Amino acid sequence: MKLSARIAAPAAALVLAGLTATACAPQTSDTGAKGDEKTGTLRVWLFQEVGNKPKEQVVDAAVADFEKAHKDAKAEVEYIPVDTRAQRIKAAFNDPKSAPDLIEYGNTDTAGYVKDGGLADVSAEFAAWDEAKDTDPTAKQSVTVGGKVYGAPLFVGVRALYYRTDVFEELGIQAPKTQAELISTAKKIHKKKPDLYGLAVGGAYTYGAMPFIWAAGGELADENGGTYKAAINSDKARKGIEAYTSLFGDDNCPAAKCAAMGGNATVTAFASGKAAMAIGGDFSHTAVEAGSVKGKYAVVPLPGIAEGSVAPAFAGGNNIGVLKSSPHRTLAVDLMKSLTGKQTQARMFDAMGFLPTYTDVRDAAAKKEPFVEPFVKTLGAGAKFVPASPGWGQIDSSLILPTMFQEIVSGRKEVAGAADDAAKKMDAAFADAG
Repeated sequence: MKLSARIAAPAAALVLAGLTATACAPQTSDTGAKGDEKTGTLRVWLFQEVGNKPKEQVVDAAVADFEKAHKDAKAEVEYIPVDTRAQRIKAAFNDPKSAPDLIEYGNTDTAGYVKDGGLADVSAEFAAWDEAKDTDPTAKQSVTVGGKVYGAPLFVGVRALYYRTDVFEELGIQAPKTQAELISTAKKIHKKKPDLYGLAVGGAYTYGAMPFIWAAGGELADENGGTYKAAINSDKARKGIEAYTSLFGDDNCPAAKCAAMGGNATVTAFASGKAAMAIGGDFSHTAVEAGSVKGKYAVVPLPGIAEGSVAPAFAGGNNIGVLKSSPHRTLAVDLMKSLTGKQTQARMFDAMGFLPTYTDVRDAAAKKEPFVEPFVKTLGAGAKFVPASPGWGQIDSSLILPTMFQEIVSGRKEVAGAADDAAKKMDAAFADAG
């Protein structure tokens, strides 16, 4: 989903934390365009960022390159509010005549938008595009449904472990190298400094909890022939859930305060000096730099089970897709390439801090900006993605996983019972999605 690399305000952060749209268009009967016009004006909808001017400048340069290469074509870009995108895109899918040719969309929306019949299959063009061969595999997965490609990745975002260097030095401890060390270190810090959360965690922080499940070898769901079945209640997944929920309590992050916290609240707790550690994204860097811990923190990949391993992170981010209804199919694909190509992504990193989806461009970004390195290492270790099912939108918006975590940390249910209940709800969502 929307996972911007610049968080300038909490309101923006809510949108940028990996959430899916709560409303999607119903499946439409036929939104396919008739013909392929090689001239005219293309309309593009991109997301409005907090501090949008740098993004506009990068996009303007990409559009200028496109228009230079296509003398008889123009592109008009509109920046739409992220919090109303669901309604706008739903209307576009249902009324092709008023729809844009291209849209920016959160990567967890891909499967739902494909089911709705809104996005064009660009598999052939993507495969023939020379730059695409350097696309990060997980980023490519985020535009892929049923083996077909429905857009091009624009940027990617992952989370890693922020920690207070001043606190660690004062207590004579090192950054944790295993998940067990992470948990014990968090509790040790809170015992020594009761006014600090050892590690800020949140019962509503789904994307901060997922690495614990994946590190234990668990999965959110298993796929078989395009059909998904929940795996959140498997033995391995339950071990990950137990590890994450063990961090809620008076010995680290009291459930009464932390059960309702989401990712934004945990990062805010760290940035304001109320936590010694937090799981934050590359997109959290600006918010942390603006906080009281500036100059007193470092970032390392979130450790996995074995020493030296990295817990798999959720690969968030945004994509650019061509609408199936576009009457300018060829031009729209070319504009998509211009908006998501290597040059544009390099410029977007410089302007906004968005992590490139091309491995070579991202490596160059890491050399330019040291703070990017732990996030690049995390991606290199193997990030993961949510189930490519249109049912994921319902699972996410229904807060099935946060409810599970909160039931456990509140003591209302044991891990096994809460996970079984979550699995039943997930399976119902998968079934409803078809």
